[in-house]
Amino acid sequence: MKHIEEAKIILKCMGLPPRQCNEISALTLLALANIKQTDPWNKTKPVRLRIHDILLFAAKEYGREYAENTRETVRRQVIHQFEQAGIIDRNPDESDLATNSPRTHYALKDEVVSLIRIHGKRSWEGRLKNFINEKGTLLEIYRKKRKSVLIPVRISSHKQIKLSPGKHNQLQADIIERFAPIFAPGAYLLYLGDTAQKILHLDEKKMSEIGIPVRRHDKLPDVFLYQVEANRIFLIEAVTSHGPISPKRYYELEKMISKVKATSIYVSAFPDFKEFRRHITEIAWETEVWIAEIPDHLIHFNGDRFFP
Repeated sequence: MKHIEEAKIILKCMGLPPRQCNEISALTLLALANIKQTDPWNKTKPVRLRIHDILLFAAKEYGREYAENTRETVRRQVIHQFEQAGIIDRNPDESDLATNSPRTHYALKDEVVSLIRIHGKRSWEGRLKNFINEKGTLLEIYRKKRKSVLIPVRISSHKQIKLSPGKHNQLQADIIERFAPIFAPGAYLLYLGDTAQKILHLDEKKMSEIGIPVRRHDKLPDVFLYQVEANRIFLIEAVTSHGPISPKRYYELEKMISKVKATSIYVSAFPDFKEFRRHITEIAWETEVWIAEIPDHLIHFNGDRFFP
């Protein structure tokens, strides 16, 4: 329906994240603006509605029926974000209502009503720009919050990079900041992946110098270190969701570094013993295991060589 699609566009223009520019969000906006299918936007009239009332409006005016148990979803995935974006007020006439009161209701802010009324008019863009300049956008706020939780990793005395948040990347940060100083002091970071950006750091020049092909980044281990003085390369897999260095993976990596004249050390890194136990039968012989919760020790999977 035309109004539903237009409401999605309005929400997007106001800087709502993609998840809050969907149909139920659009219907919530239409309900709070009291815009029926045949109403023009300049007829926007703010009303005070409970979430139950919003669902009734969606069914009656737009034929979109939602089960009563949808109310909590609307509260968590629409209403909360509308409040954070400065689009609505909670209990504007009864600010002392208890948080879980059945009378809890919502209304569009006056400046939002004024903005919506001129949607499609010449003055829309200018008024929208002023609105965003004054309030900012929720999308920007969320992105800033995401940046604030990025995992900082120092890869040299003068360079720091940031990994996207998550268990896997936290383990990679631990490998660089806790494993490397103990077991590979002074090592170059040749490669580091990132769950969001795929390749976060890649020293192609240094890798080419020691004979490591970089044409297939998907074949590289999660962390690749090179210790110059000892002439060692460390191929490290961070094991959280994907597996450790198994016999199959060992074979793939050996083939990839076949022209390298350095000693190769294969390490499966785990965040804790629980994750280690899950994969213990998959780990290849002649490789090492490092567990972040006991960072000063290695477990050697017995073979004809031991990494001192």
